[in-house]
Amino acid sequence: MKRLHIHIIILLSVFVFASSCVVQKNPISGNKRAYAYSWQQEVQIGQDVDQEIVSQYGLYDDDRLDEYVVNLGQELLEVSHMRREEADEKFKNTEFTFRVLDSPVVNAFALPGGYVYVTRGLMAHLNNEAQLAVVVGHEIGHVAGRHASQRALTQTIGQVAVIGGSILGQELLGLPGESLMNLSSQAAQLLFMSYSRDHERESDRLGVEYSAMKNYVAAEGSEFFTSLRRISEKEGQNIPNMLSTHPNPGEREQTIPRLANEWREKGYEQTIYGTDSYMEMLDGMVFGENPRNGYVTEGRFVHPDLEFFYPVPEQWRVLNQPSQVVLVKGEGEAVMIMRIDSENASANESISQFVNQEGFTLKERGDTQSSGRWTAHQAEGTIEQEGNLLGVYVYAVEYQDRIYRFINYSPEAAFEEHIEDFRFVTTGFDQLTDESILNIEPVRLQIVEADQRKPFRQYLPDQLPMDMEHEDIAIINQVNLDTTIEPGTLLKIPVQ
Repeated sequence: MKRLHIHIIILLSVFVFASSCVVQKNPISGNKRAYAYSWQQEVQIGQDVDQEIVSQYGLYDDDRLDEYVVNLGQELLEVSHMRREEADEKFKNTEFTFRVLDSPVVNAFALPGGYVYVTRGLMAHLNNEAQLAVVVGHEIGHVAGRHASQRALTQTIGQVAVIGGSILGQELLGLPGESLMNLSSQAAQLLFMSYSRDHERESDRLGVEYSAMKNYVAAEGSEFFTSLRRISEKEGQNIPNMLSTHPNPGEREQTIPRLANEWREKGYEQTIYGTDSYMEMLDGMVFGENPRNGYVTEGRFVHPDLEFFYPVPEQWRVLNQPSQVVLVKGEGEAVMIMRIDSENASANESISQFVNQEGFTLKERGDTQSSGRWTAHQAEGTIEQEGNLLGVYVYAVEYQDRIYRFINYSPEAAFEEHIEDFRFVTTGFDQLTDESILNIEPVRLQIVEADQRKPFRQYLPDQLPMDMEHEDIAIINQVNLDTTIEPGTLLKIPVQ
């Protein structure tokens, strides 16, 4: 996940310039090499960033699924380079954390020091435990290879300057750091792409190795990369291999079966698919965006669980996260961020806390109302950031025993162009009363057993929920719409 990789690089790069590099052992090769920081620092970084990841993306609320992934992760960890007889004690004693994130994005990633994440979106695109084993083993491989520390050591001073700006933007105003990063480090990202591909190839090899050693059919891992290729092609994101931060999915489709066969020739019997147990875990899992967490419909952002809505102007896109909702205009020319303020008891206090922080210059403030009935308070001012003056409009509203605070800003020179949108959104905050929205349920995967020999498309309803397309469902089942399904095959069908 691009955003998550950026978060990792941000913290790691800060450590590079806060301390000198260290020479330590690589758990995989056993050789010593230079790293950006010590293993103890990697573990600490992982702990710190883990809390940010959980806050930003949220954990999927299913104890059975969580236990299932944790047990699989621990099983693979047993045969990894982190637990082998020749491994240093500091590696053997490092606890690993395996989490399922409540995100529809298809991804898995790892943090330094033993933190491994898979999204529910990724799990929906896998068909059995063997495929998940290769993916989780791949992420354990990133940790064992200390890839993040290696990459951090190669960062340039120019990149760290850019990263510093991203951190300031995040902490002072709440702007996602990725937005600032993308504007000024594209050349640097291209420079290190081949380095990243080497790490990905090593982790592919390790994912196959660890899963094969536990007798999983490791060649199944190639099916996931077939799905990734199909997703990219469907969304028009097929890009030249030289411009990819990862090896081409087509390359990996071919490489993984070859690697699996090499381990079979070494005597590792690979017989476990784990289809039934895996599908049992997926049965009832939320698929796609969860509307209970808020979504955009008919020009409004609505939140069924919290029972509020507010208008979304044209040309603004919405980034809905567990801890905040971000509206961005164009390429970031103006930003609105809404969060629940859990520190203050009134709208007035919430605004006071913000405007009294160092660096904020107040122009005006006063009481107001949202939708003519909810007590609110507003203020305008400026903040100087990295030599640029930003105009800021901050607004807080009291609603159902909570304080909702909006932080809205743009370059000060263009502030008047956006203030109307800022006020339109905030003063339009109101109670959600539409029963059809209040009672909406998420789409869930229903596992059904095929009872006839017929094309896959005939197992799908004519109308799918939430504007899903038939091809999307074919992809998560790793078939084509015209693929003939044999009786007894387990299929994933979305229902709402």
